[in-house]
Order: sequence, then C-alpha cells, then structure tokens
Amino acid sequence: MPALHSGSDRRPFAEINVTPFVDVVLVLLIIFMVTAPMMQQGLEVDLPETTSQPMRLQDDSLVLTVKKDGSVLVANALVPAEELEEKLKAVLEGRESDDVFLRADKEAPYGAVVKVMAAARAGGAKALGVVTEPE
Repeated sequence: MPALHSGSDRRPFAEINVTPFVDVVLVLLIIFMVTAPMMQQGLEVDLPETTSQPMRLQDDSLVLTVKKDGSVLVANALVPAEELEEKLKAVLEGRESDDVFLRADKEAPYGAVVKVMAAARAGGAKALGVVTEPE
C-alpha cells in the first residue's frame, strides 16, 4: 500500500491568473475601436498669416513660375512637368548661382507646387526661395 503524502510536500500553486488581464485588454480594445474613427476625421486648423519683407530679385535670378492651371514656366519659357528636372540641370550648369526662386499662383494646385519644388531640388538648386506679394 502506497504511503500517503503529508501536507508538507506540496509546492505552492504558482500560476498567474490571466482572467483580470484579459478583461482589461478587452475593455481597452473596445475603447480603441470606438475612438479610432474619431481620430481619423480632419481637424479644422487656422493657418497663420504672415507678412514678409519684399524680396529683391536680381536681374539674373532664375524664377520658376507655377500658373493657376499647374503649368510650369522656367524663366518665362513653358516647360512640361516631366522635363522640368532635366531642364533645370541644364540651366543651372551654366550659372554662377544655384539659387532658384519659386512664384506660384495662390490658386495653383498644392501638389503641382510641391512637385516643382522637388524637381528644383533634384535639378541642382542649392537654395529655393518663395516669391510672394506684399499684403
């Protein structure tokens, strides 16, 4: 007949009770599911209005112009958007200054202006200034 074990041989029960943890995780999941759509909605932002000193362009300054319809002019010559980078590389090679000034119509598409800025940087412009009209 096997001997009965006394109570002193038993080890303490050392498992973690995960039920409260699961409850907390489920509550957090529900909270995030409810609040996530609210975070994706746009927020109204009032952008600051600034005034700047008039910029004096030199006679030999290279000016990029973005018109209202998104067309781009380099020194008053119309250039297709896909040829802009190559044209700027060619123009900037023969110039002492690598500074480029950007004039954009206030109703020009934002994406067109950003693409022109990226093409100017890729075309070799060291500094890119934005020309504005005083208020």
